[in-house]
Amino acid sequence: MGSWFLISSQNHSLNVLLEGAAAIYLLRIRCATRKVFLFSWIHAHASTQENPNVALRSRFLLSCLFLPLTALLVALVSAPLSEATPAPAHDQFRVAVYIPVGVVEKMKDPAYLEKSWEDITSQVKVDKVYIETYRSGTFADDALLETVKSFFVRHGVEVAGGIAYVGAGDTAGSDQQSDGQFVSFSYTDPKQRGYVKRVAEVTARHFDEIMLDDFFFNNTKRDSDIAAKGNQTWDAFRLKLMDEVSRDLVLGPARAVNPKVKVIIKFPNWYEHFQANGYDLDKEPKIFDGIYTGTETRDPVITDQHLQQYESYQIVRYFDNISPGRNGGGWVDVYDTRYIDRYAEQLWDTMLAKAPQILLFQYSDLLRPAEIGARDAWSSLATTFTTAELEKWHADSASSGPISYATAAGYSLSKVNAIVAKLGTPIGIAGYKPYQSTGEDFLHNYLGMIGIPIDLYPEFPTGAHTVLLTEQAKFDPAIVAKIKTHLEKGNNVIITSGLLKAIQDKGIQQIADIHATGNVLRVNEYWGSSGAGAGADLGKTDSILIPEIAFLTNDAWPVVRGTANGRGAPLLLMDHYSKGILFVLTIPENANDLYALPQAVLTSIKRYLLNDFPVSIDAPSKVALFAYDNQAFVVESYLDAPATVTVSISGIGTQLRDLTNGKLIDAKSAGNPRNMHRAKRTEFQIEIAPHSFTALQLSPKRNEGRD
Repeated sequence: MGSWFLISSQNHSLNVLLEGAAAIYLLRIRCATRKVFLFSWIHAHASTQENPNVALRSRFLLSCLFLPLTALLVALVSAPLSEATPAPAHDQFRVAVYIPVGVVEKMKDPAYLEKSWEDITSQVKVDKVYIETYRSGTFADDALLETVKSFFVRHGVEVAGGIAYVGAGDTAGSDQQSDGQFVSFSYTDPKQRGYVKRVAEVTARHFDEIMLDDFFFNNTKRDSDIAAKGNQTWDAFRLKLMDEVSRDLVLGPARAVNPKVKVIIKFPNWYEHFQANGYDLDKEPKIFDGIYTGTETRDPVITDQHLQQYESYQIVRYFDNISPGRNGGGWVDVYDTRYIDRYAEQLWDTMLAKAPQILLFQYSDLLRPAEIGARDAWSSLATTFTTAELEKWHADSASSGPISYATAAGYSLSKVNAIVAKLGTPIGIAGYKPYQSTGEDFLHNYLGMIGIPIDLYPEFPTGAHTVLLTEQAKFDPAIVAKIKTHLEKGNNVIITSGLLKAIQDKGIQQIADIHATGNVLRVNEYWGSSGAGAGADLGKTDSILIPEIAFLTNDAWPVVRGTANGRGAPLLLMDHYSKGILFVLTIPENANDLYALPQAVLTSIKRYLLNDFPVSIDAPSKVALFAYDNQAFVVESYLDAPATVTVSISGIGTQLRDLTNGKLIDAKSAGNPRNMHRAKRTEFQIEIAPHSFTALQLSPKRNEGRD
């Protein structure tokens, strides 16, 4: 009987331990007290045996088995769970996540912090987090900030602080209800100025790096603001005010508390209008330790901003050229998209601009179930983003949660990571937007959407062969002289109809006898030619309104034109001056009507403007081209249907290599240019799926053998 008790006790004790191990593992005890719970559980089971002898033997057996089995149990408890399998790493850029203060407050709950972090990092590899200290009147307390900060440090994640200078309550910048509109601090109010300073000081005590979310502007018109403005324009007043606030209320106090602190200013996506709210692209990049770029373009139709998709790429390049080497990356959120591909496109285009980091806004949004949206038109096609691959990405993580925006982010970034490594430095037609300028707002992004690659600069790009000047260039008082000098050096200048109208009384007639008449014509037929005689039929559309540009016969040539009930209307004028060529590009009254122009019209325009550019595309509108200095390029379609694209490469006798799969693409044709001004080029035909991109690179022509 004693032997039976001994064996029974042994089995019971062993079963107790093994059952405990299974219970603990299955219950996913993942908190700081889990090991304490384990020891308490063993002690309880050992001390509750009814038979004292059995209890004694059990304790003896448990003591013998304790060390190895406890080690096993602790390993099981501590081991990463299958649902927490880390997402695959990316090696061409860093991924960061922004945590608003309201979410920081939720992290008081250790279970929420642990579980939410596990859910996110099983879907997307995160290198850095920005922990916000203040937003809209909410201030995180010191102890909580240190707790949250320590959590991420323990997980090997870089930490930085964040501030959203949005007023609320006593710190609101308006005495009236905002009705959902953004209201800044009133930086002429002494009380609010003191609050701004305190926020900077507190944040600097906790972090060596601070990101200012893109509410660091001024739009208040309180009596104190009006009195301080005096006779200045609102633009001039707010630019000067925010420069002073940057130095005296943010940087100065932060550095006094923490001399090591670096403060980064994130600029939003509405760069055309910064000066009206005090954002100073001229001085603030020099005042702050670095800048960051808002690349969240969202949906171009349903949002109030109507930002074009190409801006997610172009704004990074513009800010890179404003502050070389100091642009920290791009910033994308999950808002206002009608289909999941639009979220992915923002991420892709940010990284195609070679941004060093992508910041995902924001932490709790990444936990939300991803909304696939209205994509039935292309859901069955082999697009760059597919729901089948999204589901596989999620399944591979073994996560028990839903497919979230973290899943979409991780999967989308994986599609572009391998490509970015093979791309050189971005190149494009050099555009010029002087600081604090407006006019034909965001036009560069529309041009990017019709396949004209743009590289925008804040100063006149004298080293570029071809320079694009939109109406914004009128803010440069010496712009006509710069045009003249550039042409005399044998270069080309493209001016838009908006700029022509703005400077036609400021000396442009000394270069070309052309002017905007003020008339608006309704064109619906299109023609192309390089000289005298009948032109090639380029197609028809519904009526499009365009400004009329007058020119003198045989002095300038309308190489692409429309007709309005038989009346000619130049879409692209060409005039030789000295050793260069001046082009005048007519922009429709509604810039979106660029997308309505026939493909043949767009291609004819690009053949002139991109004549000496390494690559161009014959494609419908809403197919963009991203070019790089290592003979690589990316073609991306924002269309809802497949498109056939003809790629034109400078020179003869080349092949293209698909950078995704290594396959070679043979030339479609090569040889003589289509007009006397066209250099010899080689053409290739590719098919591109809806809302997809393809990356290609020139490969030397080989007579035999294929990869």
